Amino acid sequence: MMEHIYDMIVIGGGPGGYTAALYAARAGLDVLVLEKLSAGGQMALTQQIDNYPGFAEGVDGYTLGEEMQKGAERFGAKTELTEVRAIRPEGSLKRVESGSGSYLTKTVVLSTGADHRHLGIEGEQALAGRGIHYCAACDGMFFRNKTVVVVGGGNSAAADALLLSRICKKVIVVHRRDTLRATKVYHAPLMQAANVEFRWNSAVEELLADGRLTGVRIRNLQTGESSVMEADGLFVSIGRDPASSLVKDLVELDAAGYIVADESTRTSLPGIFAVGDVRTKAVRQVVTAVADGAAAAHYAEQYLAELEN
Repeated sequence: MMEHIYDMIVIGGGPGGYTAALYAARAGLDVLVLEKLSAGGQMALTQQIDNYPGFAEGVDGYTLGEEMQKGAERFGAKTELTEVRAIRPEGSLKRVESGSGSYLTKTVVLSTGADHRHLGIEGEQALAGRGIHYCAACDGMFFRNKTVVVVGGGNSAAADALLLSRICKKVIVVHRRDTLRATKVYHAPLMQAANVEFRWNSAVEELLADGRLTGVRIRNLQTGESSVMEADGLFVSIGRDPASSLVKDLVELDAAGYIVADESTRTSLPGIFAVGDVRTKAVRQVVTAVADGAAAAHYAEQYLAELEN
């Protein structure tokens, strides 16, 4: 019996992955989505998404992920809950090996995402979504006219602090060094913002909470002195780790480990595409991941047409 060959296997059921599956299945391709947890990926952990078009009152990430899955499956895409362990080229095909079996496919769409780095201190996981957040663009609006702490000093932390300064009563930036690592374009606006305060050479050493975050204890790394500050929210902006280890020896990665792929989503290996947070890009939001998914399906169709000629 001949082994079944899919037109496309999507690895990761986030917004980029299910959009690729939707567009490809609607175009008549045989599509399989392999997701290790549940539809939506990181988005499923977000309680309220207010910046995704079409939802005037916002929508929770879990519900949006489920709806995206249903949309793709309406046109014939299939989903299996399993963890992918390896991808191996076999001529013009790719073999995808997972915990539930081995599959052959003509194209692969990588939608594995990126994980926010955590502070790694006690109580952080329990307070996630209860005062601890990792995306100012996603959750900043919950803290209008309130006091928040931003941890970090790179571009993402500076951008988050600047965004929050327009929303919050007070923004306290806590950074381990004595100056921002962010590019100069952020420095002047932050220094000039009347409601932004800096705690240099410092780190958060304790989270204070009563069901949700109420404040933080900050330690000066030079003097060793500690101080307690009341805060309604804390945004951890110390970078992300792309989930690209699966293909580190297969496609080109940049210095930070993101998959090198332009707006076409094509990687250095023909037939493999990267969408969403795992690829090199300037903005990582649900709406940009969805755009990637549509692009990946288009260029995958183009690639398949070239294979047949």
